[in-house]
Amino acid sequence: MPERYAEGDRIRREVLGDEHVNSLLSDWPPAKPLLDLITTYPWGSVWAREGLDRRTRSLLNLALLTALNRPEELRLNIHGALRNGCSVEEMAEVALQCAAYAGAPAGIALMKAIHEVHEVHEVQEDRPEQT
Repeated sequence: MPERYAEGDRIRREVLGDEHVNSLLSDWPPAKPLLDLITTYPWGSVWAREGLDRRTRSLLNLALLTALNRPEELRLNIHGALRNGCSVEEMAEVALQCAAYAGAPAGIALMKAIHEVHEVHEVQEDRPEQT
């Protein structure tokens, strides 16, 4: 299992960023078993598989999190989708698909989240690097 954890940690950091991984309850001991679980299984076992590329996995996550009404995770995964090379247009198509299958309010919520996160993402990309 240590190799799955290490692979999961690497992928999780590449998709979500070090800042998120280092800040998410990492300094609170009661959360360690949960963090170990998500690092080893979703990230180290599922995301590490070759069956789907990261872009596809990100788009699937957006649809699933939208249907499950998980706005906090949704915003985080929109950032991850952008890092994985998903375009705003592709994510907007997912929002349309969600509206058809999970209801118009779900599709609208995803579209709003995409817009908000994309604006923040663009601002961060436009900032000069700190030295």
